[in-house]
Amino acid sequence: MLTPPRTVVRRDGGLYALERALQRRGFRHVAGADEAGRGACAGPLVAAAAILPEGRRGEIDELADSKLLTPAARERVHDEVVARALAYAVVVIPAEEVDARGLHVCNLAAMRRALASLTTRPEYVLTDGFGVDGLDVPGLAVWKGDRVAACVAAASVLAKVTRDRIMVELDGRFPGYGFAEHKGYITAEHSAALRALGPCREHRFSYVNVAAVSGRDGRPPRARRPVGTDAARPEPAAGLPGLGPGAFAGRPDEPMGHCGASGGTVGVALGEQPRPPASVGEDVVMEGGVR
Repeated sequence: MLTPPRTVVRRDGGLYALERALQRRGFRHVAGADEAGRGACAGPLVAAAAILPEGRRGEIDELADSKLLTPAARERVHDEVVARALAYAVVVIPAEEVDARGLHVCNLAAMRRALASLTTRPEYVLTDGFGVDGLDVPGLAVWKGDRVAACVAAASVLAKVTRDRIMVELDGRFPGYGFAEHKGYITAEHSAALRALGPCREHRFSYVNVAAVSGRDGRPPRARRPVGTDAARPEPAAGLPGLGPGAFAGRPDEPMGHCGASGGTVGVALGEQPRPPASVGEDVVMEGGVR
């Protein structure tokens, strides 16, 4: 039996080299998946997946890891990805669900659902940093994938821009925290606002810095989010902001995602049955604490 030749991807081959190599091996539709907001202590977790066309049409000027782009460049690249992608999908996990199910569980579920929501079925999947189980196609976890694979970089930009837009809107609904500037990440200004104002509904109470200022740091992570509004600033308006036309709030009896003419999907991951909780120690380590 003959062994197929190895596929060699040169380090200097550029952002598109990995996808092109896979396409030469017969995997025409290569999807990339990435997330934004994993390290934030406020706001949603957002995951995205994208499949770029083969050839020159899939080559987007300025495309790079979203963290390396200016906000203006990210917006330009986002619009190009939306216009050119064969398919793309975005899934938003609210802070409350991150608290209920755990960060890592939500991260994997969001990436899995984004990939499953693509209107073009991927033949191969590239993910940033760690693998995603439960897929029925081959895949590869790529270290710094958003810097070495174009489809992962495209997903990174989709997730980052979507989340940033949500955080800017949340800044108007929950003034005083500076969400529009730091996007929910831990900065000196955000920490000072947390101490002065206490957490709001969009904070992640399973994160130790939020739990500490809420007076609930002695409780296990799954029990830290307050019930009702007595221990958190009330929410002035209902609904998730920032998603625009075509946003879809899922229920257990509905399909996840609303597909528009462009082949894009935006989903809000609500109503999934929670999995058995991980141990308290694992949650604390995973979500910013110490064991």
